[in-house]
Amino acid sequence: MSLGFAALSVVTALAVGLLIGIERGFDLRALRAGTRVAGVRTFTLLGLASGLAGLAGRFGQPFAAGALVAGAVAVLAIGYANRPGLKRKPDATTPVAALTTVGLGFIAGFGQPGFSIAGAAVVTLLLALKAELHGLLDKLDEEDVKALARYAVIAGAVLPFLPSGAYGPLGAWNPQRLWLVVVLVTGFSFLGYVANRMFGERHGTIATALIGGAYSSTAVTQSLAQRLGSEGKVGAENAGIALATAVMYLRVPLLMAFFATRALPAIALLLLPAITVAWAAGFWLYRQAPKSDAPTAPGNPIAVVPALGFAAFVAAAAVVAAWAEGRFGQSGIAVLLLIIGSMSVDTAIITLGGLPGGAITPLLAAIAVAGTIIVNMAVKIGITLVYAGRKGLPAALAMSASIIVLAGSIALAWMRL
Repeated sequence: MSLGFAALSVVTALAVGLLIGIERGFDLRALRAGTRVAGVRTFTLLGLASGLAGLAGRFGQPFAAGALVAGAVAVLAIGYANRPGLKRKPDATTPVAALTTVGLGFIAGFGQPGFSIAGAAVVTLLLALKAELHGLLDKLDEEDVKALARYAVIAGAVLPFLPSGAYGPLGAWNPQRLWLVVVLVTGFSFLGYVANRMFGERHGTIATALIGGAYSSTAVTQSLAQRLGSEGKVGAENAGIALATAVMYLRVPLLMAFFATRALPAIALLLLPAITVAWAAGFWLYRQAPKSDAPTAPGNPIAVVPALGFAAFVAAAAVVAAWAEGRFGQSGIAVLLLIIGSMSVDTAIITLGGLPGGAITPLLAAIAVAGTIIVNMAVKIGITLVYAGRKGLPAALAMSASIIVLAGSIALAWMRL
């Protein structure tokens, strides 16, 4: 380690203590003199001392490093053990923050200043968001916590331990990639669910439709259409249905960016006219609609069994796609994507992403995915008319306009093949 880098490491450790210390000092500023064990100066010195300890460890002085860290921890323990009023107002956050400062400062001094300052920024943010985090907890119920636990298992307890490689029939299965599909899809669902729980009830039908459309525009369409058909007056439901499906148009390129990047430019060009029409129609319906109360927030989307079922379906589709590639070539794959997409556009995109690079041209893949959107939108139009009847005609016309434009884009692209 050069002298300059050693100085940078120690300065970073000092900055870590200063950053966290400013937040802790501000939060505890109302305490009377003599009752605060550690403020901005103490935290800054803790960062500096732990940075020097890390530097000593880096230069082969483990005993000196250990003595400095142990001394800092001992001072904290003695200070908080003798703090006046501790029994009346226990505070575990500040001592834990102090220990975290020691750890981050040591890492900086040991030669990882970038990781250390990033960790300090995250710690400071968590400490500063005390009121917001407590407010979020007040809004949660038992089902919300269960949903969070399920997603933690899906994303953190399974994915890191799965192998990556070609397995199963025709080498079509990559276990880690298959589970990553579940992590991403359920992650989008969970984020949409949380946002809906926080904001949907307060901001009305449109906000609920936009948020819900991020993970299931079909579910939002059915919910709003059923409500529209059962109520005596027409509110903002037609606008909500149109905007929820408009969100779906944006979700497709996003998923393509994750799973089928090679076809992203082609699908973006195909969808651009339809996206413009869908959002324009939805906004026009929104401007025409009277104010209305928000519908009940959608149900919890995080469930382990459906997630496993979705992974099994994607795995089966991957095998069929591998077989179709060898038997029929890229034309057969395009038909396969269209069939799969009629049930789930997301699954068609994920299946496309699992194919080898030369299995199908990007333009033909984009045409196939765009075709699945038309079929899927036709299903939504049917749902709207079945549940809402004539009341849902404006939303049905808005969706029809976008798929007519999309069909024209597909026809033009087909002539270029």
